[in-house]
Amino acid sequence: MLDSLFTQIALLAAQPTSWIGDIMHYFRNVDELLLALGPWMLAITCLMVFIESGVLFPFLPGDSLIFTAGLLHIQLGLNLWWLMLAVFVAAFLGDQMGYFLGYKFGRRFFKDDARVLKTEYLHSAEAFFDKHGGPALVLARFVPIVRTYVPLAAGIAKYGYSHFIRWNVIGAAAWGMGLTFLGSQLGGVAFIRNNIELLAMLIIFVSVLPIIIKGYQSWRKSKQQKTAIGAPESSANPE
Repeated sequence: MLDSLFTQIALLAAQPTSWIGDIMHYFRNVDELLLALGPWMLAITCLMVFIESGVLFPFLPGDSLIFTAGLLHIQLGLNLWWLMLAVFVAAFLGDQMGYFLGYKFGRRFFKDDARVLKTEYLHSAEAFFDKHGGPALVLARFVPIVRTYVPLAAGIAKYGYSHFIRWNVIGAAAWGMGLTFLGSQLGGVAFIRNNIELLAMLIIFVSVLPIIIKGYQSWRKSKQQKTAIGAPESSANPE
């Protein structure tokens, strides 16, 4: 089995343009991804949840992935409760890693001109964390990109570890187990079962909607400030 997996990886690496296209296709169609992974489905799903939860790579289909895994758990031959437990552990450990990286290494990972680890992302996460405190660890789970950097920000801010553990458990359960269980329950609805791709796109849209709204608000505020600065001062009317 391992030999077969390594052979497939080697073939993908030999065709860069092809495998990048395949990855993008599978990210957009997570049901096909889960089915294509075969016996590696649970391990790869947990690995992706772990990475997205705090290992500095936020561009993975976390929400739609675990929701669809719950939706297809019978077809995938997985026990629902084992699947939920595995996702919970991966999400919990991912945040633990993010906290450790932030606490140990802090800002040295981030640069203003970086492609992925931009300083602006870290500042956004820190602002989010400062505003909401411990519950930010739970709220951030449901916001792509933010969920990757909030545990890192908690580590950089030296947030109390005992408090972090508590909120991390709650967040991993609410997001990881909650979305997986929700997917399993909605699997009995014919419309949802027959429109998995559409549902996955809807989940992605809802997940990034807070980011879109925040971006629009920031753009509008910046535009208003520029307009105010550029407006000429009105001259006083002579008496």
